[in-house]
Amino acid sequence: MVSPAPARPRTSRRTSAGIAPVTRSAPASHRPASDDPGLTGRYRLDPTTTSWWWSAEMYALLGLPDGTHPCTEVLLQCQHREDRARTLAALDRAVTAGRPFALETRVLRRDGPLRVLVLLGRPRSGDDGAVAAVEGLCVDITSGRLAHDEDVVTALQTEVSQLRTAMASRATIEQAKGILMLLTSCSEQVAFELLAHMSSHTHRKVREVAQSIADSASGHAPLPADLRAILRDACPPTPRMH
Repeated sequence: MVSPAPARPRTSRRTSAGIAPVTRSAPASHRPASDDPGLTGRYRLDPTTTSWWWSAEMYALLGLPDGTHPCTEVLLQCQHREDRARTLAALDRAVTAGRPFALETRVLRRDGPLRVLVLLGRPRSGDDGAVAAVEGLCVDITSGRLAHDEDVVTALQTEVSQLRTAMASRATIEQAKGILMLLTSCSEQVAFELLAHMSSHTHRKVREVAQSIADSASGHAPLPADLRAILRDACPPTPRMH
């Protein structure tokens, strides 16, 4: 892999995707809005002359002013630093090995927030079989990506909430099991089976039964009558000694 070409023009035969600036620039008229959803730009890389051509939409996607010289270095500078090596490698393989590519990249524009783009490239062979050009598209998918990210965040928040509820329920059930073990002198397994029995016979969730037992033991609320009746059967009063 090679680094981007310097700013001065080159006339040597290409050996990689490093391209020097050219004097051609995007037309100033009819410049598209840079925040249009689904905006698609076009580009062409000529390995023989080491030059780029960008459409007006390409300039808008990268947030570059009209008159900026298109080159590899400028393209990479617009991208997130973690994406630059992948982009340069994809261009290099397209030029030297004729391999098409499609990659997602983030662009840090000067005139707005970060954008998510998909860069597509397709090598074109000349009469001699060598790559004569790499032509492609650059598509803005920021809206779809952000919507997807919001869905992921919502799902994670729901999962965290459910985990917190489950942890709280588990703590309450463990507390109720301890209370039943003290009252009935039973094992932990029997205490849980008693909770399940009370749940099935009163049409309450195990967590709700456990909460009622814990609230009653702490004096926060009386034990419901149906639960008290089942518990009375499981824990009959000890006969008095005469």
